[in-house]
Amino acid sequence: MSASIPPRVPEAGPVAAPGFDHPRRPLAQRLGAILWPSFFAAGVATMEFFAFVDPLALRDLTFPTLPLTRGLGYTVGFFMFWLATASSSLFTWWLLRPASRFNRALR
Repeated sequence: MSASIPPRVPEAGPVAAPGFDHPRRPLAQRLGAILWPSFFAAGVATMEFFAFVDPLALRDLTFPTLPLTRGLGYTVGFFMFWLATASSSLFTWWLLRPASRFNRALR
């Protein structure tokens, strides 16, 4: 009879410990990853929006009694766009966090 040869099992490389977690990034790096792209996107969105909409005309349609200047309208518009794009970046960051930090083994 012929002896059967067991299948060759590849050697396993170094395996991380079961409790391995990705190192936390510095706070400045985390904030920069959220705020810088959203700042850039808010600038582009502000230019696009106010190329077609006059802040004073928008004020007259929405809040005619407020004494807003054109410059203040641009400023408020930019910060509103920055808030919207920062929340989008924050949500993306939240979804991309390593699962090993939050998924615990079921008992």
